[in-house]
Amino acid sequence: MLYAIISQDVENSLALRQQVRSQHLARLNQLKDQGRLVLAGPHPAIDTEEPGSSGFTGSLIVAQFDSLQAAKHWSEQDPYIAAGVYQQVTVKPVSYTHLRAHETGRKVVFRLLREKKKGGGGGGG
Repeated sequence: MLYAIISQDVENSLALRQQVRSQHLARLNQLKDQGRLVLAGPHPAIDTEEPGSSGFTGSLIVAQFDSLQAAKHWSEQDPYIAAGVYQQVTVKPVSYTHLRAHETGRKVVFRLLREKKKGGGGGGG
């Protein structure tokens, strides 16, 4: 099942993030290599792709785990927690059936990635 890991940063977290970013990304790359990562990214503190010194206010990860407990356990091991980046982390299941029911345009990528992982083809590339 898919789970959303929604994290809220402490104030002025940019320096803390930078200290352990490579370890955080290594864990995400493990999920990616296993075909379990759907999407991941930070929430910029200002309305731009590259917030610079304004930094970030949190993160969103959507990935496949065997259970809610497994997703929570994985999220608790994030280097950003140990470094004090996150003040709060929420893990919630994502209904793939309903996600797919609402797909349009860009959203179709979620379905294609999921089908590719299951071996259903899903459109090639």
